[in-house]
Amino acid sequence: MQSLWMLFASFAFSIMGLCVKLASSLYSTAEIVMYRGAVGVLFMFTLIRLHGGSFKTGLPWHHLWRGLIGVVALWLWFYAIGKLPLAAGMTLNYMSPIWIAAILFTAGWWYGQNRFEWGLAAAIACSFVGVTLLLRPVFHAEQWFAALVGLASGVLSALAYLQVRKLGQMGEPESRVVFYFSLTGLAAGVMGTLASHTTWHPHSGKGLFLLVSIGVTATVAQIAMTRAYRLGKTLVTANLQYTGIVFSSIWGVLLWDDNLGWLGWLGIAVILLSGLAATYYNTRKINAPAGRPSAAEANDPIATEV
Repeated sequence: MQSLWMLFASFAFSIMGLCVKLASSLYSTAEIVMYRGAVGVLFMFTLIRLHGGSFKTGLPWHHLWRGLIGVVALWLWFYAIGKLPLAAGMTLNYMSPIWIAAILFTAGWWYGQNRFEWGLAAAIACSFVGVTLLLRPVFHAEQWFAALVGLASGVLSALAYLQVRKLGQMGEPESRVVFYFSLTGLAAGVMGTLASHTTWHPHSGKGLFLLVSIGVTATVAQIAMTRAYRLGKTLVTANLQYTGIVFSSIWGVLLWDDNLGWLGWLGIAVILLSGLAATYYNTRKINAPAGRPSAAEANDPIATEV
């Protein structure tokens, strides 16, 4: 039952994406990243203080690298959500588990640590077929750049998740990882806004509500996702993550009358099934009965959203 926390996390992430799309008409991407980071810093600072945690870390460069990759991925993702139909933008970023499986599989095969698995290779190949089906009916010709940005956000998210796993293996608590990532996002957003030489957009009641909602839903979803991976079954939890695509598709249809068409829905279904298959291959070793996994191994690389 603990895995069901992922359903809540996916729903919260879909609301975050919805708010990002609505806020993109009021604020620049840099401002959204900045305010998202500010709310995250305040939230995590309070949480760490209440639990008597420490902000001191012996891994500053690892946090900086994770923060830089994650912030760029977040920046690209928010840009893609603002320019593309919500379901399409969320789906392209949700390909990150497939990229993780591909990266881990390629690295292991290259170093002779595992044999070539045709099932995983087929799952990864099918995911790109799904992307093709999704792009053709949904995107207009002028949206090709946003589509590439969405794909790039998924790749960078995969690298960021792998860095999160590395930090976990080195004993760094998730709360500190999220705090320093939020702090990096806040700093990057401020610098990006200043570098754009544009005036700060004025706030309205609607704008403030959207910005606070983005920060709160993102942080709460991260906590729920981490809890799901820590207490639930890894494979079940990872599979439930993909319900976020379904939630986002429903939001897009209800609020923007997105017409994905049968090819678009088929593409999403193929990506979902490919992601489930890739996650299965990626977690078989963790769930093998040979021994009890360590705390670091039990936390899958996708356990913390960027």
